[in-house]
Amino acid sequence: MIVHADDAIVVVDKPAGLPSVPGRAAGLQDCAAQRVQAVHPDALVVHRLDMATSGLLLFARGADVQRRLSRAFATRAVDKRYVAVVAGRLADERGEIDLPLAADWPNRPRQVVDHERGKPSLTRYAVLARDAHTTRVALEPLTGRSHQLRVHLAAIGHAILGDTLYAGANAQSAAPRLLLHASMLGFVHPHDGRRFEIESTAPF
Repeated sequence: MIVHADDAIVVVDKPAGLPSVPGRAAGLQDCAAQRVQAVHPDALVVHRLDMATSGLLLFARGADVQRRLSRAFATRAVDKRYVAVVAGRLADERGEIDLPLAADWPNRPRQVVDHERGKPSLTRYAVLARDAHTTRVALEPLTGRSHQLRVHLAAIGHAILGDTLYAGANAQSAAPRLLLHASMLGFVHPHDGRRFEIESTAPF
């Protein structure tokens, strides 16, 4: 699961179905953070992926590095790219989804598009391939809202396959898991100041 480790950071390729951090519910104590800390006890969480999402997850070694990397995420200084397979054929080769998102409090953890109280949320997409009924896309979230990619794609009528929260019955049953994978992270390495980039191939 660990794909890179040095004296400042640890990067893992998280499998779908594994929480990033311990969950409140029974049976959700096994998580990426716990597994990483068993090998690197000083590893601290910097960001999270949904349990259903696979892919690259970054940990900081020590509180100082954690603060610096958390600041980089907050100021959008970290490049993130995802790969997804969505229902239907996206018409445009590339585009942006600019829809404000807010928590759907009666139905947590769901999020909703809310033009009155939602926080600004922006996703860029580019088509990688199409077949008769689906589109493979590269996704770049320019903001980091909860479930942003899942809600944005569903909102434009192209839900991610296997999404049990936001897809209709046909798209849900079209895949055995959520077809969303964190495929690239790029940022300034906190120790040497050089550009660090790592990629992971989607397992679907």
